[in-house]
Amino acid sequence: MLNKNKTVVKSLDLLNLFLTNEKLSLNEMVQLSGMPKTSIHRMIGSLEDMGFLHKDEESKYSLGLLFLQFGQLVAERLDIRQAALPIMKTLRDDFEEAVNLVVKERNECIYIEKLESTHPVRLYTKIGRRAPLYAGACSRIILSFLPDQEREQYLNEIELVPIGLGTITDKQKLRHVLEESRLRGYSVSHSELEDHTASLAAPIFDYTGQVVGGLSIAGPDVRFQEDRLPELIESVKSAANEISRKLGRKEPVRM
Repeated sequence: MLNKNKTVVKSLDLLNLFLTNEKLSLNEMVQLSGMPKTSIHRMIGSLEDMGFLHKDEESKYSLGLLFLQFGQLVAERLDIRQAALPIMKTLRDDFEEAVNLVVKERNECIYIEKLESTHPVRLYTKIGRRAPLYAGACSRIILSFLPDQEREQYLNEIELVPIGLGTITDKQKLRHVLEESRLRGYSVSHSELEDHTASLAAPIFDYTGQVVGGLSIAGPDVRFQEDRLPELIESVKSAANEISRKLGRKEPVRM
């Protein structure tokens, strides 16, 4: 932290406010950030000049179009996304359910690609959404395949906070579920991130054999009954294996 530029850090803190707020006034930014009004006024002037913020007729600020350009570049340069997208489209078309791609970032997973279900009743998951590694099939499959020491450190440090009706909040039960997921090569969740939803996920590996992402198919739990699961499991595992091979995984991923 000592090596970080304080102005840059404060500017980023200010921009982070827009992750959960579409538009903010100067006074709202002061209230939410706790920073002095004069400092914020100076920063937003510079951010607006550089295209990071846009000011409307009501003196409300929103993220500038420059972020759209940066976001597109980041998305295009993610090799895993490029490798996964055609396979995700096939999976979505075969089952008409939502398909998600996540990667690990620190102690969370982040959704970097999604394809919507073709059904009128569907889940809405935004690219950029974050979730804890312990909750939801797509997050938990990454946690399941992390190196033992890294996984145990995470489990020892994390607080299991309930999010949905089915969120696992007991560490002993979570360890058992993680072990099952490693043995079976997939993970299933019910109402863990959103109530009355279900998700099924398989891990994606890179050329070194390290887990680098998770692929899931998800939807309302009424469409994920026991009689449908075997076909979904095999298809998701096969799709994740295909993505892994495209990322340089030379050996078949045995699960």
